[in-house]
Amino acid sequence: MEYGSTISSFDYENSRGERLDNLLSRSKSYIGMGYRHVLNTNKTLFLSLGASYNNYGAIGSESSVDNYFAWDVSYLGLQGGLDLKMFQLRDLMFFAKISVASEFMIRGNQTINNDVFNLVGEEEFNNNILFLRGGVSMQYPITSSTAIYVNYNLGKSVLINSGSSAEKLKLNAHQFGVGFIINLPTCYCDF
Repeated sequence: MEYGSTISSFDYENSRGERLDNLLSRSKSYIGMGYRHVLNTNKTLFLSLGASYNNYGAIGSESSVDNYFAWDVSYLGLQGGLDLKMFQLRDLMFFAKISVASEFMIRGNQTINNDVFNLVGEEEFNNNILFLRGGVSMQYPITSSTAIYVNYNLGKSVLINSGSSAEKLKLNAHQFGVGFIINLPTCYCDF
């Protein structure tokens, strides 16, 4: 189980190939839950599978036309990845992580000046996105069956199917989280 903060930014290009350069990052939250399984006998490689609820956003303005705009979107995702134990200092373990997630939007809105628009059904947002993430984590046992960990991931969407539209939207995200790993009673999963 994991909870944390996502600092997200949008990389938007309109149908003429022009970028929207004045978009700023926003901080939102995320929550995740999953299962981690040992893949080798010396317990240095782990397979992780899970689900997540991610919130992303961006904010910006265009002074030449006196516009203010903001996005607030939420995606539900399924992910798989690998954790590699790099080294250990006493009980503190350090891991490198990579994962791939397929996410789809479940809620979203866009604000332009004082008008709010629902993004559900909009081609640029209402599609599956594929997220690649890489990061590091630290894990420390607090009991014989429970460990606490902190996590950092850098993620980038690599695919947003925008249908027939020539507009392109990619998401970038830094995630900082804290979580718990609980050994299931029927399995032997030594920290």
